Amino acid sequence: MVSEEKLDDWKWITGIFGLLAALITGTGEFLLHYDPQARFTDGLAFFEGISDGRTNWGHFLGAMGAPLYAVGGFHIFLMLRTANYRWAFILFIVMAYGCAFGGVWMGSRASISAIVNAPQYAELGHLVELYDLRYESLLNITRIAVLLVSAIYIWLTASGRSAYPRWMAFFNPIILLLFSFAVWLFLPEIGKYMMPIALNLGFGVFFILSLILVRTVDATKT
Repeated sequence: MVSEEKLDDWKWITGIFGLLAALITGTGEFLLHYDPQARFTDGLAFFEGISDGRTNWGHFLGAMGAPLYAVGGFHIFLMLRTANYRWAFILFIVMAYGCAFGGVWMGSRASISAIVNAPQYAELGHLVELYDLRYESLLNITRIAVLLVSAIYIWLTASGRSAYPRWMAFFNPIILLLFSFAVWLFLPEIGKYMMPIALNLGFGVFFILSLILVRTVDATKT
């Protein structure tokens, strides 16, 4: 059985992996999805004109970064376990499971980008429909997982018994994701850079704050 002290030692390392997940996956997703015209609500139009080279870089970075989110989920478990060990571990399982499907979806984006940019794209409607069925439906599992993770996180953080102060309940994945959408709606010239990486940006902010708190607590112990 691992002692509580040993688990505390892993907070910093697992938090770094969570931040790396956001940075690497976010860079990959930006390369895959950024569109200067911000056509993010116009079907797959935002893929138009993306070069194979840019897509390849985005594909490999996104695919390599996504699995690291599971380690980030363990960091959140470590920070929440004093509030409710069982539910904190459930949060970790849900996040790891959701990230697995997110990684599958991320690995498919280069393929749909190639289809969209193919000269005969207009004739490939059946392939797009199959893509939506096989991959976009899987993304819904990731979305549900993020929603459940946010709900458990808010509940345990707001209890005041976790390693997070209560105000950290506000900085949850769903709220941070909605913030990116709000910026895109009201400040589109800024939001168009945030939308392609909205969830990664939210997790990046979260893990930065979490690591600052870990360092702050460590400093008070010395």
